[in-house]
Amino acid sequence: MSRSHTDVSDQVSNEACPLTEVIDHVAGKWSIGILVAAAHGPVRFTELERTIMGISRRMLTLNLRKLERDGLLVRTVYPTVPPKVEYTLTPMAHELHASLAGLVGWAERHRADITAARATYDAGAAPVA
Repeated sequence: MSRSHTDVSDQVSNEACPLTEVIDHVAGKWSIGILVAAAHGPVRFTELERTIMGISRRMLTLNLRKLERDGLLVRTVYPTVPPKVEYTLTPMAHELHASLAGLVGWAERHRADITAARATYDAGAAPVA
């Protein structure tokens, strides 16, 4: 018994929707940098700014708010002058960090394979006119 194209499309949509939504929220280069930087304990805004090369203050602020809204970071404000603010990963974000570490390991193990595959593909590909 064969499945129709619609059945397969529905199945892909149902399975891909939650994955696409999550990836959209956490897979940006800034989000990943923030999660990695905060993985080893509380981190302050200025530490993040120094650690994540190329990020602007505005982009850092926007990404911190997004990650906090998504339940991946906890923002703690201490009543000092000037105010001290720290960001800590939630348990859910620690689990995500473990998955990211697995992905990084995969990328490191297969970097040479991917480079070789690209070279082979590029050597056989016809130039675009």
